[in-house]
Amino acid sequence: MEHHTATGIGARPAPVLRQYVDSYVGFDLRALPTGVHCGPPSRALTAVISLTDPLQVAAGVDDGSPVTRFGSVAGGLRSRSVAIHHDGRQQGVQVSLTPLGARAVYGMPAAELAHRLIPLDELLGALAVELSDRLRSATTWAARFTALDELLLRAVGRDACGDHARRMRPEVAEAWRRLVAARGRVQVGAVAAELGWSRRYLTERFRGEVGLSPKTLARVLRFEYAHELAAAQDPPPWGDVATASGYADQAHLVRDWREFTGRSPTAWRRGEVLLGAG
Repeated sequence: MEHHTATGIGARPAPVLRQYVDSYVGFDLRALPTGVHCGPPSRALTAVISLTDPLQVAAGVDDGSPVTRFGSVAGGLRSRSVAIHHDGRQQGVQVSLTPLGARAVYGMPAAELAHRLIPLDELLGALAVELSDRLRSATTWAARFTALDELLLRAVGRDACGDHARRMRPEVAEAWRRLVAARGRVQVGAVAAELGWSRRYLTERFRGEVGLSPKTLARVLRFEYAHELAAAQDPPPWGDVATASGYADQAHLVRDWREFTGRSPTAWRRGEVLLGAG
């Protein structure tokens, strides 16, 4: 009888890539109960390459969204969880990009990917096919992460003469930095004033670049931290999670949790098979 395992191996990209790529995670799930994993909203634009069977992903949880099969898939920022259907076995690599990484790697602003799931080969063409082949033929995680570095560096270098396409307004980049540094616990109006913009103008420019408004991103960042605490191996009580994450109270956390995952915190914890894994 096979032992239940769920492991995750993380790595940082090559230094030259780090303004574009936050992290790599290799995952290997074996003999877990069949279920649906909620892929929560976060600050990252994620790409996932399966090393075995195609991923089965829906754009929403428990909302009737159709399930689509992907050998590799990329997505932008979003304000609700995706549903990853699995039979208890899954092996792959997840790449977390920054908004600037969307321009550098895919050649488009992050806003064009927001709320979408797109086959990776539609964005990277033959490079995506080569990447999948290299990752699947490698026999160690270290070799897979090296392949990611090599191929993402090539993707970034494909348009070396088109640096203008990669530029983000410095005010938008600074607003992003401040929101992330504060885990969303900052007033958007105050950020706009410090940048010399009106709140409305910042919101328009920010949404046009990343695909979410600053206010929505702030909510996602607050939820992201709450989710990180709640998914730990020995999580604190929900009330403590709410306080640490900057929610007014536990009821406020519950409302956001339902909106972002499609489930109450209790139902999420009961149905999520990957808690504390890795």
